Amino acid sequence: MEQALKTYQKTNERLNALGLCYFLEGWDSTFAPTASILARGKQMATISELYYEFSTSPEYESAIQTLYERRDSLDEVLRHEITEKYKSIAKLKKIPKEEYVEYQALLAQLYPLYVECKNKGDFDTFEPKFDQIFEYLRRYCKYLETDTLKGYDVLLDEFEPGMTKKQYDVFFGQIKEKLVPFIARVLKQKLSYNRAVSKRTYPVEGQKAYVAYLRKVMGFDEDRTTIGESEHPFTNSNGRNDVRITVHYYENVLSSFIFSSIHEMGHGLYEMQVSPELDDTQSGGGASCAMHESQSRFMENMIARSKAFTETHFPALKEIFSEELKDVTVDDFYAYINEAQASFIRTEADELTYPLHVLIRYEIEREIIENGLTARQARELWNQKYFDYLGVRVENDRDGILQDVHWSQGSFGYFPTYALGSAYAAQFYHAMERDIDVERAIRSGCLKEISEWNKEHIHKYGSSKYPEEILRLATGEDFNVNYYIDYLIEKFTKLYRL
Repeated sequence: MEQALKTYQKTNERLNALGLCYFLEGWDSTFAPTASILARGKQMATISELYYEFSTSPEYESAIQTLYERRDSLDEVLRHEITEKYKSIAKLKKIPKEEYVEYQALLAQLYPLYVECKNKGDFDTFEPKFDQIFEYLRRYCKYLETDTLKGYDVLLDEFEPGMTKKQYDVFFGQIKEKLVPFIARVLKQKLSYNRAVSKRTYPVEGQKAYVAYLRKVMGFDEDRTTIGESEHPFTNSNGRNDVRITVHYYENVLSSFIFSSIHEMGHGLYEMQVSPELDDTQSGGGASCAMHESQSRFMENMIARSKAFTETHFPALKEIFSEELKDVTVDDFYAYINEAQASFIRTEADELTYPLHVLIRYEIEREIIENGLTARQARELWNQKYFDYLGVRVENDRDGILQDVHWSQGSFGYFPTYALGSAYAAQFYHAMERDIDVERAIRSGCLKEISEWNKEHIHKYGSSKYPEEILRLATGEDFNVNYYIDYLIEKFTKLYRL
C-alpha cells in the first residue's frame, strides 16, 4: 500500500505537469498567430505521447490496481478518486496509442482553421476535418463499448457519469411535452418596450469597463483570475488559484458580453471555491459538465436575468453608456434581456428557447455516432431541425453548424449537459431559497452570500463526489426536472402576462 501510494502520487505529479502544458498551450493558442500554432504540432504530439505513456505505465497501473483492491481502507476522497482512475486507465488502454496521439495532434491544430471558417461561413473547407473527427469518435466508441454502454452512451457517460440516452430521452421528453407547447404560445406574443436598446452601438471599451464592474459584483478575485478575449467565450483553470475566462464583444449586441461574462465567471467561481484540502489530489475542479453548467447558468440566468439584479446593476451600465441608454428604463432593459425569440445562435438564445437548441444538437450527435452521418448530412439535418423546432431557416453556416467550437474540439456528448445543468440550477435555486433570502442577497450589491451557499453545498466538494450525490446533499432529493420546467413557465407567464 505504501509503495503503491508513492508511485500513484509521483505519477500524478508528472501528469499534472503535463496538464499544465495542455492548459497553457490551450490558453496561448487562443491568441497566438496561426503559423505558431501549426508549428507546435510535433511538440503537442510528444506531450500527448508522454501523457499516454505515464497514464498507462505498468507501475502506475499496478499502483492503481493495488489501491483499488484495498479501496475500502482508503479515505472517502481517495477511494472515489481511485475508483475513477481505475475506470479511466482501463478505458485509455483500449485506444491504440498511435490513433490517440494522431487525434490529439489533429485537434491541437484545428482552432485557427475553425475560427477562419466560422467567420467566413465556409463549411466546405472545414468539412473534411469534421469527417475525420466523426470517424475517430465512432471508432472510439467501439473501442470503449461495454455490456451497458454502447454507441453514443459511451460519450454521454464521459461528460455526465451515469447519464445515457435512456435518461436523456426521458429528460428531453419532458421538455418536449411540457415546454414546447408553452414556448409556441409565448412566441406568438410580443413584449412592449423601447427596442432602440437593441439597435444601437456600444463601444468595446465601455463593455470592458462594465465587465470590470461585474467582476467585483461576482467576487471574481483579480489575484487568481484572468479575463481575455476570444471568438468563443470559455473558462479554463489550473487549480483554484489560476482561473482564466474569455469574453467576446459585439458592439451591436449589448446583452451578449454581459451574460457571457457572468456565465464564464460562474464557471470560474466553481473552480476557485473548491476546498483547499483537495489541492494535492486529483479531485479538484467540477464534479461533471452538467454540474459545472448548473453554476454558470445559475449565475447567468436565475441571478443576472432576475428583476432584482437588473434593478440593482442597470444604473452602473447606464452610467457607462449614458448617451446610448439615456431613454432606456430598467423595465425596458429587463424585457430586452428576457424576451423569448426563435433564433439561430445557441449562446445568444433566451432562457426559454435555450433547451431546444441543445435538444437539436443532442439528436444530431446521436445520428452522427450511431448512424454514421457525414458532416454534410449533419449540416442538412441541422438546418432542417432548426426549421422544425424553431421555425427559422439557416442561411449561413456561420449561424448554423459552424457556430459552436465544440465539435471542432471533438466534444461530443457535452451539449446535453447544458440543458441538464440548467435543470440542476433550478433545483439548487429552489433549495437555496429555503436557506437564505435570495432576492435580498441579490439587492445587497454583491453576490457573496449566494456564492458562499454554492461553495458550502456544491463547490467545496470539487470532483470528489458524483453529481447525483452533490445534488442530493444540496437539495435533499434526487434530480427532478419539474423544478426547471415550473421555473420557466412561472417566469415567462408573468413576463408575458399570459
